[in-house]
Amino acid sequence: MLELLRQRRSIRKYKSQPVEPEKIEQLSEALLRAPTSRNFQPCQFVLVDEPETLQQLATAKAHGTSFFTSAPLAIVIAADPQTSDVWVEDSSIAAIISQLAAEELGLKSCWAQLRLRPHEGEENASEYVRKLVGLPEGLEVPVVIAVGYPDEEKDGHPRGSLADEKIHRNRYSG
Repeated sequence: MLELLRQRRSIRKYKSQPVEPEKIEQLSEALLRAPTSRNFQPCQFVLVDEPETLQQLATAKAHGTSFFTSAPLAIVIAADPQTSDVWVEDSSIAAIISQLAAEELGLKSCWAQLRLRPHEGEENASEYVRKLVGLPEGLEVPVVIAVGYPDEEKDGHPRGSLADEKIHRNRYSG
């Protein structure tokens, strides 16, 4: 697991090569195995591989979603705030589980945060994506993950670049 974290980087350029059905199945299983608070399981997942829908995802917000134009797969993570008061945390856990599973499968990914971000006019990015993929009212879409084979190379962050001063033992030592 630590090796996956060492090599993982956000990738925003993807090859046009589709993600194989067996890998999509494994990603789906990983999403369903993501832990949730009190096992309330407030999340729903929509896996998108239709090019037209991926192009529309690229416009979910003004900045930070254009990379969906080259991604062959997106994972829309939605949650019901009525099911769990910690739906944001549960969605975030599912997101990182999907990214680590993608890494294990030889794929790369990039997270696009949508919660509290505008789309156009009165509509926010979460609402735009909810409607785009046909999710029922009441569900929130805090994040969408792009997944695919990388068309850019990025090394993992070197150990020396990590902020060791953020680690404290027993008490904050600020």
